[in-house]
Amino acid sequence: MTASRHHLTAAEIEAATRIAEPDFDLLDALVRTDDPDDQAHTLARVVLSAFDNYYAVSRRIPALAKAAFEARDWAATVRLSKIRIGLYTACIDQLVPLLKAGLPELVNDEQLWQRAEAELLAAIAERYEADFAFAFWQSLRRKLVSDEWRPVSYDSGPAARPPASVATLLNTTATTLPIQPAVIRQILDTAGLNGSWRDLDGDAALAAAAIEAALEPLSPRAGEPAKIEIADSGFFRNRGACLVGRIKLRDRGDMPMRSLPLLIALLNEDDGLVVDAVLCDSDELQYAFSSTLANYHATNPHYHELARFLYELMPKRPLGTQYSCIGFHHLGKVAVMTEILAEHRKSKEKLDTAPGFKGTVAIAFTMPSSAYVLKIIRDHPTDDYKFDYFDGLDAVLRKYNLVHEIDRAGSMLDNIIYSNVKLDRTMFAPDLLDELLEAGIDTVTLERGALVFRHLIVQIKLTPLPLYLTTAKAADARAAVINLGDCIKNNAAADIFNKDLDGRNYGVSRIRKVYLFDYDAVEPLTDVKVRSNVVPPQAEFEDGVVFRPAEMLEGLRIDDPGLRRAFRDAHPELMQPDYWEGMQRALRDGKVPKVMNYPAARRLRR
Repeated sequence: MTASRHHLTAAEIEAATRIAEPDFDLLDALVRTDDPDDQAHTLARVVLSAFDNYYAVSRRIPALAKAAFEARDWAATVRLSKIRIGLYTACIDQLVPLLKAGLPELVNDEQLWQRAEAELLAAIAERYEADFAFAFWQSLRRKLVSDEWRPVSYDSGPAARPPASVATLLNTTATTLPIQPAVIRQILDTAGLNGSWRDLDGDAALAAAAIEAALEPLSPRAGEPAKIEIADSGFFRNRGACLVGRIKLRDRGDMPMRSLPLLIALLNEDDGLVVDAVLCDSDELQYAFSSTLANYHATNPHYHELARFLYELMPKRPLGTQYSCIGFHHLGKVAVMTEILAEHRKSKEKLDTAPGFKGTVAIAFTMPSSAYVLKIIRDHPTDDYKFDYFDGLDAVLRKYNLVHEIDRAGSMLDNIIYSNVKLDRTMFAPDLLDELLEAGIDTVTLERGALVFRHLIVQIKLTPLPLYLTTAKAADARAAVINLGDCIKNNAAADIFNKDLDGRNYGVSRIRKVYLFDYDAVEPLTDVKVRSNVVPPQAEFEDGVVFRPAEMLEGLRIDDPGLRRAFRDAHPELMQPDYWEGMQRALRDGKVPKVMNYPAARRLRR
């Protein structure tokens, strides 16, 4: 089939993603009734109606992203990503002022909330997305009582239910080894993409060869039965799409069942659809599904099974982050908090100051075996703060939100930002407890045996780069400093400049990739004044953010001369003003530099 070349206009995208107005008849009935039971029933209906409006649009967007991919409408894909990430908050913000104005006593009426919650739970009991509707209910309530700084639970509560088996969303192809191109062609044919292939047979042959090479460590035998399981979902993001699954070889007398993850990365070029890469390694799948990139739009609505399947393929990434990487941030928030509490119950470990250097703006803390780091922003920076002025807590949180909302170009950690969350004080080491209460007077309070955080940021745990360089093998340390340069370049491609180019703001992941994780000093690259190595006499009085590339290595605090040389040899352009000025021109001209979402070595045609 030939893809439609119709590009969605901004007006068409807006119309397709517009949230329906709240049900004003229900709102009017809510305001007019004095009967407590009627109020509870009507409030539940008002909120559920608003959730339904949100959910309908959120499920429409993946289909629009698929259509944009098929039409090579890249502007639409970027626009859809931005719309989707703000949709949840926009829908709640639409309803909150109406409820505050019409029923101001709602904020403090605990009995009404309890009765209305029971009504809501009864209404959603049989729905797949019941936990999502309940998360929406909790988010709305947090927003309504935000001025009161009252904690509301982050869990799926009574709406939780066990997901179905991941097998329910898998399409299975039975075959034998070696896997033939015809089998791969059949899988590509059934992907349901509306478009012509540039060279389907050639792609199928190259993909089959790549899979055969990846299977070699599993000691395959010719004629051995195999199954290929592909998730019944397309995954779309920016200019790319992918199919995700795994290859299973059954038990043999000399070895147990073996399994290999599989990701087939697709592009839609001017001359047709093409298989760009094949990934068969769990760590490499993490590159493509990293939460440091824009979220995928998944066309299958069964988010629990999708998240658990992705977790099976990438067990080094916590389950909660698997929800976020397919766009279900608020369910991810619930899942992450559930994981943190479960980690504490299981390990009995205390939250304590995170390894590495103490932050001048943030306080980071974790449990030794946890997959996550938690942090708060200090009310005021420490005396070691490098800059002459501090924009304040709200400004720093806006920067963390900004990073959450943009395409993080594969090199910035996503932030899970909680509001008004309560954690039992027994979870905290005594010294950390004292520091949090002292440094967060305006944001942390002790209340009935628990700490209540006005804001709490959660990120995946990394090893701070300086700490990693002191403990890693020489080859791994060299790879890390080279990856650091790639990280800085990717950030620049996203119009992000970290004016505190200090290695302590960067971390190394379990798959040895380097990411920026502190954002109090980030600025738009296009606003930065790039200057040559010659310092004019008046430079010390120049306003704004001034950057001299020649001083980069000194600021990064890479102490080992060999590692500094490795960084300089791999990225000489980073020390030159021309590179930075060229990137600024490209960004101002509306160009979006390409960012590789998976190792270049896995491309079928390099």
